[in-house]
Amino acid sequence: MKLATSSQMRELDRRAVCDRGIPSIDLMERAAAHVAEAALELLAVRPGRARISVLCGVGNNGGDGIAAARLLFLRGTRVRAFLVGSYGKLTPDAMEETRRLSECGVELESFDPGSQEQGEWIAASHVLVDALFGVGLSRAVAPELDFAAAIGMMNRSRGKVVAADLASGVEADTGRVLGCAVKADRTITFTLPKIGQFVGEGVLLSGEVEVREIGIPGDLVREMVCPVQTVGRDFAGMAVPPRKPDGHKGDFGELLIVGGAVGYTGAPDLAASAAVRSGCGLVNLGVPDSIWEIEASRCVSAMPFPLTSWWGGGLRGTAFPAIMKKLERCDVLAIGPGLGRNEDSARLVRRVLERTEKPVVLDADGINALEGHIDSLDTRRGRITILTPHDVEFARIGGDLSAQDRVGAARTFAQAHGCILVLKGHRTVTATPSGNILVNTTGNSGLAKGGSGDVLTGIIASLLAQGATAVQAAACGVWIHGRAGDLAARRMTAYCMTPEDVISHLPEVFREIAGE
Repeated sequence: MKLATSSQMRELDRRAVCDRGIPSIDLMERAAAHVAEAALELLAVRPGRARISVLCGVGNNGGDGIAAARLLFLRGTRVRAFLVGSYGKLTPDAMEETRRLSECGVELESFDPGSQEQGEWIAASHVLVDALFGVGLSRAVAPELDFAAAIGMMNRSRGKVVAADLASGVEADTGRVLGCAVKADRTITFTLPKIGQFVGEGVLLSGEVEVREIGIPGDLVREMVCPVQTVGRDFAGMAVPPRKPDGHKGDFGELLIVGGAVGYTGAPDLAASAAVRSGCGLVNLGVPDSIWEIEASRCVSAMPFPLTSWWGGGLRGTAFPAIMKKLERCDVLAIGPGLGRNEDSARLVRRVLERTEKPVVLDADGINALEGHIDSLDTRRGRITILTPHDVEFARIGGDLSAQDRVGAARTFAQAHGCILVLKGHRTVTATPSGNILVNTTGNSGLAKGGSGDVLTGIIASLLAQGATAVQAAACGVWIHGRAGDLAARRMTAYCMTPEDVISHLPEVFREIAGE
Protein backbone atom coordinates (compact mmCIF):
# COMPACT_ATOMS: atom_id res chain seq x y z
CA MET A 1 0.00 0.00 0.00
CA LYS A 2 1.35 3.40 -1.00
CA LEU A 3 2.07 5.93 1.74
CA ALA A 4 2.03 9.56 0.62
CA THR A 5 3.90 12.64 1.76
CA SER A 6 2.24 15.98 2.41
CA SER A 7 3.75 17.46 -0.76
CA GLN A 8 2.42 14.58 -2.84
CA MET A 9 -1.08 15.10 -1.47
CA ARG A 10 -0.95 18.82 -2.24
CA GLU A 11 0.16 18.01 -5.78
CA LEU A 12 -2.69 15.52 -6.23
CA ASP A 13 -5.20 18.13 -5.07
CA ARG A 14 -3.67 20.74 -7.37
CA ARG A 15 -3.79 18.50 -10.43
CA ALA A 16 -7.36 17.42 -9.73
CA VAL A 17 -8.52 21.03 -9.44
CA CYS A 18 -6.30 22.79 -11.98
CA ASP A 19 -5.68 20.11 -14.60
CA ARG A 20 -8.94 18.17 -14.42
CA GLY A 21 -11.29 21.01 -13.51
CA ILE A 22 -12.77 19.37 -10.40
CA PRO A 23 -14.18 22.09 -8.09
CA SER A 24 -12.24 22.08 -4.83
CA ILE A 25 -15.46 22.61 -2.90
CA ASP A 26 -16.71 19.29 -4.28
CA LEU A 27 -13.63 17.53 -2.90
CA MET A 28 -14.29 19.19 0.46
CA GLU A 29 -17.94 18.11 0.49
CA ARG A 30 -17.02 14.48 -0.19
CA ALA A 31 -14.36 14.53 2.53
CA ALA A 32 -16.86 16.02 4.97
CA ALA A 33 -19.43 13.34 4.15
CA HIS A 34 -16.96 10.61 5.08
CA VAL A 35 -16.01 12.35 8.32
CA ALA A 36 -19.65 12.87 9.30
CA GLU A 37 -20.45 9.23 8.54
CA ALA A 38 -17.56 8.09 10.75
CA ALA A 39 -18.74 10.34 13.58
CA LEU A 40 -22.24 8.88 13.40
CA GLU A 41 -20.86 5.33 13.44
CA LEU A 42 -19.06 6.07 16.72
CA LEU A 43 -22.18 7.28 18.50
CA ALA A 44 -23.36 5.13 21.37
CA VAL A 45 -26.68 7.01 21.51
CA ARG A 46 -29.33 7.94 18.96
CA PRO A 47 -28.37 10.93 16.79
CA GLY A 48 -31.16 13.04 18.30
CA ARG A 49 -29.63 12.63 21.76
CA ALA A 50 -26.02 13.05 20.67
CA ARG A 51 -23.75 15.96 21.45
CA ILE A 52 -21.01 16.50 18.87
CA SER A 53 -18.20 19.06 18.89
CA VAL A 54 -16.32 19.95 15.72
CA LEU A 55 -13.10 21.89 16.25
CA CYS A 56 -11.96 23.58 13.07
CA GLY A 57 -8.85 25.36 11.91
CA VAL A 58 -8.74 28.11 9.30
CA GLY A 59 -7.44 25.98 6.40
CA ASN A 60 -9.16 23.51 4.14
CA ASN A 61 -8.98 20.84 6.83
CA GLY A 62 -11.09 23.19 8.92
CA GLY A 63 -13.41 23.53 5.94
CA ASP A 64 -13.87 19.75 5.98
CA GLY A 65 -14.92 20.04 9.60
CA ILE A 66 -17.32 22.93 9.01
CA ALA A 67 -19.00 21.00 6.21
CA ALA A 68 -19.16 17.88 8.38
CA ALA A 69 -20.88 19.91 11.11
CA ARG A 70 -23.61 20.90 8.64
CA LEU A 71 -24.11 17.30 7.54
CA LEU A 72 -24.26 16.12 11.15
CA PHE A 73 -26.85 18.81 11.94
CA LEU A 74 -28.97 17.63 9.01
CA ARG A 75 -28.82 14.12 10.45
CA GLY A 76 -30.44 15.38 13.63
CA THR A 77 -27.50 15.63 16.02
CA ARG A 78 -26.89 18.47 18.42
CA VAL A 79 -23.68 19.76 16.90
CA ARG A 80 -21.56 22.81 17.57
CA ALA A 81 -18.64 23.92 15.42
CA PHE A 82 -15.83 25.96 16.94
CA LEU A 83 -13.32 27.98 14.92
CA VAL A 84 -9.84 27.98 16.41
CA GLY A 85 -8.25 30.99 14.76
CA SER A 86 -9.36 34.12 12.99
CA TYR A 87 -12.33 34.34 10.62
CA GLY A 88 -10.23 36.58 8.42
CA LYS A 89 -7.81 33.75 7.72
CA LEU A 90 -10.39 31.23 6.51
CA THR A 91 -9.67 29.84 3.04
CA PRO A 92 -12.27 30.62 0.35
CA ASP A 93 -13.70 27.10 0.48
CA ALA A 94 -13.82 27.13 4.28
CA MET A 95 -15.61 30.49 4.13
CA GLU A 96 -18.16 29.04 1.69
CA GLU A 97 -18.77 26.10 4.03
CA THR A 98 -19.26 28.58 6.88
CA ARG A 99 -21.96 30.33 4.81
CA ARG A 100 -23.70 27.01 4.08
CA LEU A 101 -23.59 26.08 7.77
CA SER A 102 -25.13 29.43 8.70
CA GLU A 103 -27.95 28.91 6.20
CA CYS A 104 -28.92 25.85 8.24
CA GLY A 105 -29.19 27.97 11.35
CA VAL A 106 -25.90 26.88 12.88
CA GLU A 107 -23.15 29.44 13.40
CA LEU A 108 -19.43 28.79 13.44
CA GLU A 109 -18.48 29.87 16.95
CA SER A 110 -15.19 31.43 17.92
CA PHE A 111 -13.34 29.06 20.21
CA ASP A 112 -12.65 30.55 23.63
CA PRO A 113 -10.37 28.39 25.79
CA GLY A 114 -11.47 30.39 28.82
CA SER A 115 -15.18 29.77 28.32
CA GLN A 116 -16.56 27.43 30.95
CA GLU A 117 -19.70 26.85 28.89
CA GLN A 118 -17.75 25.80 25.77
CA GLY A 119 -15.44 23.67 27.85
CA GLU A 120 -18.33 21.82 29.47
CA TRP A 121 -19.98 21.17 26.08
CA ILE A 122 -16.77 19.80 24.59
CA ALA A 123 -16.05 17.68 27.67
CA ALA A 124 -19.53 16.14 27.56
CA SER A 125 -19.62 15.51 23.81
CA HIS A 126 -20.25 11.96 22.68
CA VAL A 127 -18.07 12.44 19.59
CA LEU A 128 -15.56 15.11 18.68
CA VAL A 129 -14.30 15.89 15.18
CA ASP A 130 -10.70 17.04 14.93
CA ALA A 131 -10.38 19.35 11.91
CA LEU A 132 -7.69 21.71 13.19
CA PHE A 133 -4.77 20.91 10.91
CA GLY A 134 -4.33 18.85 7.78
CA VAL A 135 -1.19 17.44 6.23
CA GLY A 136 0.46 20.85 5.92
CA LEU A 137 1.44 21.32 9.56
CA SER A 138 5.22 21.72 9.78
CA ARG A 139 5.75 23.80 12.93
CA ALA A 140 5.29 22.90 16.56
CA VAL A 141 1.93 23.77 18.08
CA ALA A 142 2.92 26.46 20.58
CA PRO A 143 1.53 25.74 24.06
CA GLU A 144 0.38 29.33 24.51
CA LEU A 145 -1.86 29.27 21.43
CA ASP A 146 -5.55 28.37 21.35
CA PHE A 147 -4.77 25.36 19.15
CA ALA A 148 -2.92 23.68 22.01
CA ALA A 149 -5.85 24.38 24.32
CA ALA A 150 -8.26 22.87 21.79
CA ILE A 151 -6.11 19.76 21.45
CA GLY A 152 -5.99 19.42 25.22
CA MET A 153 -9.78 19.69 25.51
CA MET A 154 -10.31 17.00 22.88
CA ASN A 155 -7.87 14.66 24.60
CA ARG A 156 -9.54 15.19 27.98
CA SER A 157 -13.06 14.73 26.69
CA ARG A 158 -14.81 11.45 27.42
CA GLY A 159 -16.11 11.27 23.84
CA LYS A 160 -14.66 9.44 20.85
CA VAL A 161 -12.47 11.49 18.53
CA VAL A 162 -12.58 11.34 14.73
CA ALA A 163 -9.68 13.04 12.96
CA ALA A 164 -10.21 14.48 9.50
CA ASP A 165 -7.33 13.31 7.28
CA LEU A 166 -4.65 13.42 10.01
CA ALA A 167 -4.63 13.69 13.78
CA SER A 168 -3.78 17.34 14.47
CA GLY A 169 -0.25 17.84 15.73
CA VAL A 170 1.16 14.76 13.97
CA GLU A 171 3.65 15.49 11.20
CA ALA A 172 2.41 13.84 8.02
CA ASP A 173 5.82 12.79 6.72
CA THR A 174 7.41 11.43 9.92
CA GLY A 175 4.75 10.60 12.50
CA ARG A 176 6.46 12.77 15.10
CA VAL A 177 4.44 15.03 17.39
CA LEU A 178 4.84 18.74 16.72
CA GLY A 179 4.46 20.10 20.23
CA CYS A 180 1.20 18.39 21.14
CA ALA A 181 -1.24 16.21 19.24
CA VAL A 182 -4.77 14.87 19.24
CA LYS A 183 -5.21 11.24 20.22
CA ALA A 184 -7.83 10.03 17.77
CA ASP A 185 -9.91 6.89 18.03
CA ARG A 186 -10.41 6.92 14.29
CA THR A 187 -8.82 8.79 11.41
CA ILE A 188 -10.59 9.22 8.09
CA THR A 189 -7.82 9.98 5.65
CA PHE A 190 -8.36 10.94 2.05
CA THR A 191 -7.16 9.33 -1.20
CA LEU A 192 -3.96 7.79 0.22
CA PRO A 193 -2.71 7.02 3.73
CA LYS A 194 0.07 9.23 5.01
CA ILE A 195 3.51 8.10 6.16
CA GLY A 196 2.99 9.65 9.59
CA GLN A 197 0.01 7.39 10.25
CA PHE A 198 2.21 4.28 10.02
CA VAL A 199 5.47 5.29 11.72
CA GLY A 200 6.55 7.13 14.85
CA GLU A 201 4.10 8.35 17.46
CA GLY A 202 1.57 8.92 14.70
CA VAL A 203 0.78 5.20 14.73
CA LEU A 204 -0.47 5.41 18.31
CA LEU A 205 -2.29 8.72 17.86
CA SER A 206 -4.17 7.94 14.64
CA GLY A 207 -6.36 5.16 16.00
CA GLU A 208 -8.06 3.12 13.29
CA VAL A 209 -7.05 4.59 9.94
CA GLU A 210 -9.54 4.35 7.07
CA VAL A 211 -8.79 5.58 3.55
CA ARG A 212 -11.73 7.18 1.73
CA GLU A 213 -12.00 8.40 -1.87
CA ILE A 214 -13.05 12.02 -2.39
CA GLY A 215 -12.98 12.25 -6.18
CA ILE A 216 -9.29 12.53 -7.06
CA PRO A 217 -9.03 10.78 -10.46
CA GLY A 218 -7.70 7.26 -10.08
CA ASP A 219 -5.15 7.61 -12.87
CA LEU A 220 -3.49 10.50 -11.04
CA VAL A 221 -3.18 8.35 -7.93
CA ARG A 222 -1.84 5.38 -9.87
CA GLU A 223 0.74 7.54 -11.65
CA MET A 224 2.13 8.86 -8.40
CA VAL A 225 5.40 7.19 -7.43
CA CYS A 226 5.48 6.65 -3.67
CA PRO A 227 8.88 5.44 -2.42
CA VAL A 228 7.31 4.52 0.93
CA GLN A 229 4.93 1.55 1.10
CA THR A 230 3.60 -0.90 3.63
CA VAL A 231 4.23 -4.65 3.53
CA GLY A 232 1.21 -6.92 3.36
CA ARG A 233 0.50 -10.61 2.98
CA ASP A 234 0.60 -10.47 -0.81
CA PHE A 235 4.02 -8.87 -0.79
CA ALA A 236 5.26 -11.37 1.78
CA GLY A 237 4.21 -14.18 -0.51
CA MET A 238 6.70 -12.96 -3.10
CA ALA A 239 9.55 -14.04 -0.83
CA VAL A 240 8.18 -17.56 -0.40
CA PRO A 241 8.42 -19.37 -3.74
CA PRO A 242 6.56 -22.66 -4.24
CA ARG A 243 8.65 -25.65 -3.20
CA LYS A 244 9.58 -28.10 -5.93
CA PRO A 245 7.66 -31.34 -5.38
CA ASP A 246 10.74 -33.35 -6.34
CA GLY A 247 13.24 -31.05 -4.63
CA HIS A 248 15.99 -32.17 -2.27
CA LYS A 249 17.63 -30.30 0.58
CA GLY A 250 20.21 -28.75 -1.73
CA ASP A 251 17.45 -27.05 -3.70
CA PHE A 252 16.31 -24.96 -0.75
CA GLY A 253 19.51 -23.15 0.15
CA GLU A 254 22.37 -23.65 2.55
CA LEU A 255 22.94 -21.16 5.33
CA LEU A 256 25.85 -20.52 7.67
CA ILE A 257 25.09 -18.84 11.00
CA VAL A 258 28.03 -17.67 13.12
CA GLY A 259 27.55 -16.46 16.67
CA GLY A 260 27.34 -17.37 20.32
CA ALA A 261 29.57 -16.93 23.35
CA VAL A 262 29.64 -18.04 26.96
CA GLY A 263 26.48 -16.60 28.51
CA TYR A 264 24.83 -16.18 25.09
CA THR A 265 24.02 -19.73 24.06
CA GLY A 266 20.35 -19.15 23.28
CA ALA A 267 20.78 -16.62 20.48
CA PRO A 268 22.48 -18.82 17.86
CA ASP A 269 20.09 -21.68 18.60
CA LEU A 270 17.05 -19.43 18.12
CA ALA A 271 18.41 -18.10 14.82
CA ALA A 272 19.15 -21.60 13.55
CA SER A 273 15.76 -22.96 14.64
CA ALA A 274 13.93 -20.10 12.93
CA ALA A 275 15.92 -20.63 9.74
CA VAL A 276 15.06 -24.33 9.63
CA ARG A 277 11.40 -23.65 10.43
CA SER A 278 11.31 -21.08 7.62
CA GLY A 279 12.23 -23.65 5.01
CA CYS A 280 16.00 -23.51 4.56
CA GLY A 281 17.38 -26.82 3.29
CA LEU A 282 20.62 -26.90 5.28
CA VAL A 283 21.58 -24.76 8.28
CA ASN A 284 25.15 -24.80 9.59
CA LEU A 285 25.85 -23.21 12.96
CA GLY A 286 29.37 -22.11 13.80
CA VAL A 287 29.88 -21.41 17.52
CA PRO A 288 32.86 -21.06 19.88
CA ASP A 289 34.20 -24.41 20.99
CA SER A 290 33.56 -23.25 24.56
CA ILE A 291 29.80 -23.66 24.00
CA TRP A 292 29.76 -26.20 21.18
CA GLU A 293 28.60 -29.09 23.38
CA ILE A 294 25.65 -27.01 24.59
CA GLU A 295 24.59 -26.14 21.05
CA ALA A 296 25.12 -29.70 19.85
CA SER A 297 22.78 -30.99 22.53
CA ARG A 298 20.10 -28.47 21.59
CA CYS A 299 20.21 -28.54 17.80
CA VAL A 300 18.43 -31.37 16.05
CA SER A 301 17.79 -30.01 12.56
CA ALA A 302 20.69 -27.52 12.34
CA MET A 303 24.32 -28.66 12.21
CA PRO A 304 26.55 -27.01 14.83
CA PHE A 305 30.33 -27.11 14.55
CA PRO A 306 33.07 -25.70 16.82
CA LEU A 307 35.23 -22.66 16.15
CA THR A 308 38.23 -21.52 18.16
CA SER A 309 37.46 -19.35 21.15
CA TRP A 310 39.45 -17.11 23.47
CA TRP A 311 39.66 -17.61 27.21
CA GLY A 312 36.53 -15.52 27.87
CA GLY A 313 34.42 -17.80 25.69
CA GLY A 314 33.98 -15.70 22.54
CA LEU A 315 35.18 -16.31 19.00
CA ARG A 316 38.84 -15.71 18.23
CA GLY A 317 40.21 -14.21 15.07
CA THR A 318 41.84 -17.56 14.33
CA ALA A 319 38.36 -18.88 13.47
CA PHE A 320 38.51 -16.93 10.19
CA PRO A 321 39.86 -19.75 7.94
CA ALA A 322 37.27 -22.25 9.19
CA ILE A 323 34.44 -19.76 8.64
CA MET A 324 35.59 -18.95 5.12
CA LYS A 325 36.05 -22.64 4.30
CA LYS A 326 32.53 -23.49 5.46
CA LEU A 327 31.14 -20.46 3.66
CA GLU A 328 32.44 -21.74 0.31
CA ARG A 329 29.56 -24.20 0.07
CA CYS A 330 26.92 -21.96 1.63
CA ASP A 331 24.65 -19.45 -0.08
CA VAL A 332 24.26 -16.94 2.76
CA LEU A 333 26.07 -15.95 5.96
CA ALA A 334 24.27 -14.66 9.07
CA ILE A 335 26.69 -13.39 11.69
CA GLY A 336 26.23 -11.79 15.09
CA PRO A 337 23.56 -13.52 17.21
CA GLY A 338 24.96 -13.89 20.74
CA LEU A 339 28.48 -13.09 19.55
CA GLY A 340 29.33 -10.92 22.53
CA ARG A 341 31.31 -7.70 22.53
CA ASN A 342 35.07 -8.16 22.44
CA GLU A 343 37.57 -6.66 20.07
CA ASP A 344 38.91 -9.97 18.75
CA SER A 345 35.43 -11.07 17.67
CA ALA A 346 34.72 -7.61 16.24
CA ARG A 347 37.87 -7.72 14.12
CA LEU A 348 36.84 -11.17 12.94
CA VAL A 349 33.43 -9.86 11.84
CA ARG A 350 34.96 -6.98 9.91
CA ARG A 351 37.49 -9.25 8.21
CA VAL A 352 34.77 -11.67 7.10
CA LEU A 353 32.62 -8.81 5.83
CA GLU A 354 35.43 -7.41 3.75
CA ARG A 355 36.55 -10.75 2.27
CA THR A 356 33.38 -12.67 1.45
CA GLU A 357 31.36 -12.09 -1.69
CA LYS A 358 28.40 -14.01 -0.26
CA PRO A 359 25.23 -12.25 0.92
CA VAL A 360 25.47 -11.36 4.62
CA VAL A 361 22.83 -10.75 7.27
CA LEU A 362 24.45 -8.79 10.09
CA ASP A 363 22.78 -8.71 13.49
CA ALA A 364 23.39 -7.79 17.14
CA ASP A 365 27.08 -7.76 18.03
CA GLY A 366 27.90 -8.25 14.38
CA ILE A 367 26.48 -4.75 13.91
CA ASN A 368 28.28 -3.45 16.98
CA ALA A 369 31.55 -4.55 15.38
CA LEU A 370 31.09 -1.71 12.90
CA GLU A 371 31.21 0.97 15.60
CA GLY A 372 34.03 3.25 14.53
CA HIS A 373 34.70 1.03 11.51
CA ILE A 374 31.84 1.79 9.12
CA ASP A 375 34.38 1.59 6.27
CA SER A 376 34.15 -2.20 6.57
CA LEU A 377 30.52 -1.93 5.54
CA ASP A 378 31.32 0.50 2.75
CA THR A 379 33.69 -2.01 1.17
CA ARG A 380 30.67 -4.24 0.52
CA ARG A 381 28.89 -1.75 -1.73
CA GLY A 382 27.54 -3.76 -4.65
CA ARG A 383 27.30 -6.93 -2.53
CA ILE A 384 24.24 -7.94 -0.55
CA THR A 385 24.40 -6.84 3.08
CA ILE A 386 21.35 -6.71 5.35
CA LEU A 387 21.69 -5.01 8.75
CA THR A 388 19.04 -5.48 11.46
CA PRO A 389 19.78 -2.93 14.21
CA HIS A 390 17.52 -1.62 16.93
CA ASP A 391 17.73 2.10 17.70
CA VAL A 392 20.73 1.89 20.06
CA GLU A 393 22.76 -0.25 17.67
CA PHE A 394 21.79 2.07 14.84
CA ALA A 395 23.13 5.05 16.75
CA ARG A 396 26.41 3.22 17.46
CA ILE A 397 27.14 2.88 13.75
CA GLY A 398 26.27 6.47 12.88
CA GLY A 399 22.51 6.40 12.41
CA ASP A 400 20.87 9.71 13.32
CA LEU A 401 17.42 9.61 14.91
CA SER A 402 17.65 13.06 16.49
CA ALA A 403 14.98 14.43 14.14
CA GLN A 404 12.55 11.65 15.17
CA ASP A 405 12.29 10.67 11.52
CA ARG A 406 12.86 6.92 11.31
CA VAL A 407 12.03 6.75 7.62
CA GLY A 408 14.41 9.54 6.70
CA ALA A 409 17.21 8.25 8.94
CA ALA A 410 16.94 4.71 7.60
CA ARG A 411 16.88 5.92 3.98
CA THR A 412 19.91 8.16 4.50
CA PHE A 413 21.95 5.34 6.05
CA ALA A 414 21.03 2.72 3.43
CA GLN A 415 21.85 5.07 0.57
CA ALA A 416 25.09 6.25 2.14
CA HIS A 417 26.42 2.74 2.76
CA GLY A 418 24.83 0.72 -0.04
CA CYS A 419 23.12 -1.75 2.27
CA ILE A 420 19.62 -2.85 3.18
CA LEU A 421 18.74 -1.55 6.62
CA VAL A 422 16.08 -3.17 8.79
CA LEU A 423 15.55 -0.59 11.53
CA LYS A 424 13.75 -2.59 14.20
CA GLY A 425 11.11 -1.22 16.51
CA HIS A 426 7.40 -0.50 16.55
CA ARG A 427 6.58 -0.51 12.83
CA THR A 428 9.99 -1.75 11.67
CA VAL A 429 11.31 0.13 8.64
CA THR A 430 13.25 -1.55 5.82
CA ALA A 431 15.31 0.85 3.70
CA THR A 432 17.04 0.06 0.41
CA PRO A 433 20.05 1.66 -1.30
CA SER A 434 17.69 3.04 -3.97
CA GLY A 435 15.81 5.06 -1.35
CA ASN A 436 12.68 2.93 -1.23
CA ILE A 437 11.11 2.25 2.16
CA LEU A 438 8.94 -0.64 3.29
CA VAL A 439 7.01 -0.20 6.56
CA ASN A 440 5.91 -3.26 8.49
CA THR A 441 2.45 -3.40 10.03
CA THR A 442 2.60 -6.67 11.98
CA GLY A 443 3.96 -7.39 15.45
CA ASN A 444 3.23 -6.43 19.03
CA SER A 445 4.93 -5.65 22.34
CA GLY A 446 5.36 -9.36 23.07
CA LEU A 447 8.24 -9.29 20.59
CA ALA A 448 10.07 -6.82 22.83
CA LYS A 449 12.00 -9.62 24.53
CA GLY A 450 15.52 -10.92 24.30
CA GLY A 451 15.84 -13.45 21.52
CA SER A 452 13.19 -12.02 19.18
CA GLY A 453 15.83 -10.37 17.03
CA ASP A 454 17.68 -13.68 16.67
CA VAL A 455 14.50 -15.29 15.36
CA LEU A 456 14.13 -12.48 12.83
CA THR A 457 17.70 -12.94 11.65
CA GLY A 458 17.09 -16.64 11.08
CA ILE A 459 13.94 -15.98 9.05
CA ILE A 460 15.54 -13.31 6.85
CA ALA A 461 18.66 -15.39 6.19
CA SER A 462 16.56 -18.46 5.44
CA LEU A 463 14.44 -16.64 2.85
CA LEU A 464 17.55 -15.16 1.27
CA ALA A 465 19.20 -18.59 1.04
CA GLN A 466 16.09 -20.00 -0.63
CA GLY A 467 16.27 -17.49 -3.45
CA ALA A 468 14.31 -14.43 -2.36
CA THR A 469 15.79 -11.10 -3.37
CA ALA A 470 17.50 -9.17 -0.61
CA VAL A 471 14.63 -6.67 -0.34
CA GLN A 472 12.02 -9.41 -0.31
CA ALA A 473 13.90 -11.43 2.30
CA ALA A 474 14.35 -8.42 4.59
CA ALA A 475 10.92 -6.80 4.38
CA CYS A 476 8.94 -10.03 4.11
CA GLY A 477 10.98 -11.64 6.86
CA VAL A 478 9.97 -8.79 9.14
CA TRP A 479 6.31 -9.23 8.18
CA ILE A 480 6.42 -13.00 8.74
CA HIS A 481 8.16 -12.54 12.10
CA GLY A 482 5.60 -9.98 13.23
CA ARG A 483 2.65 -12.04 12.03
CA ALA A 484 3.92 -15.09 13.90
CA GLY A 485 4.26 -12.84 16.94
CA ASP A 486 0.66 -11.70 16.56
CA LEU A 487 -0.56 -15.28 16.43
CA ALA A 488 1.53 -16.16 19.48
CA ALA A 489 0.16 -13.18 21.40
CA ARG A 490 -3.40 -14.13 20.49
CA ARG A 491 -2.88 -17.55 21.99
CA MET A 492 -0.55 -16.78 24.89
CA THR A 493 -0.80 -12.98 25.41
CA ALA A 494 2.01 -10.51 24.82
CA TYR A 495 3.07 -11.00 28.43
CA CYS A 496 3.62 -14.74 28.23
CA MET A 497 4.78 -15.40 24.66
CA THR A 498 8.42 -16.23 24.08
CA PRO A 499 10.71 -16.20 21.02
CA GLU A 500 10.29 -19.98 20.89
CA ASP A 501 6.53 -19.44 20.64
CA VAL A 502 7.08 -17.16 17.66
CA ILE A 503 9.01 -19.94 15.92
CA SER A 504 6.28 -22.45 16.74
CA HIS A 505 3.69 -20.21 15.03
CA LEU A 506 5.63 -19.85 11.79
CA PRO A 507 3.79 -22.80 10.17
CA GLU A 508 0.47 -20.95 10.52
CA VAL A 509 1.95 -17.89 8.83
CA PHE A 510 3.29 -19.91 5.92
CA ARG A 511 -0.14 -21.52 5.54
CA GLU A 512 -1.72 -18.07 5.37
CA ILE A 513 0.77 -16.96 2.73
CA ALA A 514 0.06 -20.09 0.70
CA GLY A 515 -3.67 -19.42 0.98
CA GLU A 516 -4.36 -22.69 2.79
